[in-house]
Amino acid sequence: MEPDGRLSAVVLGAGLLGVDLAAKVMRSNSLDLRLVVGRDEATPGLRQAARLGLRTAANGIRSLTDTDDVFDVVFDTTNALSHAEHAERLKPLGTMLVDLTPSRVGRMVVPVVNGSEALTCRDVNMVSCGGQASIPILHAITRHHRIDYIEVVTTAASPSVGRSTRLNIDEYVETTQDAIRALTGVKDVKAILNLSPARPPAMFRVAMSLLGEGLTTESVRPLVMEAARGVRDFAPGYGVTACEVNDGRAFTAVEVVASGDRVPRYAGNIDIINSAALHVAEQYATGRLSKVGAETS
Repeated sequence: MEPDGRLSAVVLGAGLLGVDLAAKVMRSNSLDLRLVVGRDEATPGLRQAARLGLRTAANGIRSLTDTDDVFDVVFDTTNALSHAEHAERLKPLGTMLVDLTPSRVGRMVVPVVNGSEALTCRDVNMVSCGGQASIPILHAITRHHRIDYIEVVTTAASPSVGRSTRLNIDEYVETTQDAIRALTGVKDVKAILNLSPARPPAMFRVAMSLLGEGLTTESVRPLVMEAARGVRDFAPGYGVTACEVNDGRAFTAVEVVASGDRVPRYAGNIDIINSAALHVAEQYATGRLSKVGAETS
């Protein structure tokens, strides 16, 4: 913990996710961004981080393990395959690891659904952008209705999807499906990811279809709107664009407008998962600070 009460933080990965996340962490009142890590000094993301006045390193995970510095929180924005190694190598350091890859290694967390679980876990998995956008609404509906089938179709603009995500398409789909099953109790789940090459770029959009019993517009719409308000507490660009119920089928859709830190407004996929990750880490930092205060009082 820093002298000013903030926790020291690192962003591991300097791609589209990492650079936007670094800009967000820089504004945090509870986290002190100490380092942005990549694998190549020539990476555009590392150069952008340096221009922001941030300290950078280009030795990957070794930049964290082969140093005497101690970091409280590490955000992993690399890829699912690498995260398993990162988690193992950072375990002895007692670092809280916030995983933005679809690795399924740590505890899957969606802030408005089970965010409190992040306070006791050392490896927290943020599922996927589609999972963060859809699960709050799906969880709200399934708490009040029997649902037999869920289908989630995520559309993201091709320029907003970096190399790491493209390497993890299969993991993305599988992790999103697993998280929906785990956090709604519905077993029959289908997740689909579309990368749109349209020009101008398509806004980030997630469409959800649910089949079940007792579904009416009057029963579903308030649940959807209340869940959306919870997400907007940390992701203001999150909005409901459709909510309809017909013959036992509920359809709802959301769009996320990015806040414009280091990515264009259409890149809501980056904004939603980064905002959720930062929210979880800040809650963890608040909990740590409260615990320290109680121990010293």
